[in-house]
Amino acid sequence: MAAMQSIATTKMTLRIDRSTRQRFTVFTLSGRLEAEQVTELTELFDRDYRNIILDLREVRLADRVAIKFLRACAANGMKLENCPAYVCEWMSREKD
Repeated sequence: MAAMQSIATTKMTLRIDRSTRQRFTVFTLSGRLEAEQVTELTELFDRDYRNIILDLREVRLADRVAIKFLRACAANGMKLENCPAYVCEWMSREKD
């Protein structure tokens, strides 16, 4: 029973992989994107990154704060690639 509890309480996290493609910095996000990870991503982006691509192919879950953050990223010129359908739809419905 205790083993089942520890498995049930394990929370999926966000993995952030950084790479470069020509003149772009590509951040590949995998897992769960929530408010607490938005802070970490904001700090990464505030460094010297100018041309950013966010690859969202492996994002499994996102909360409302994350959706607003992604909308702001796109509005600020970041390119969103491989955006899951539910994320794209939610972003289009979300108001500022």
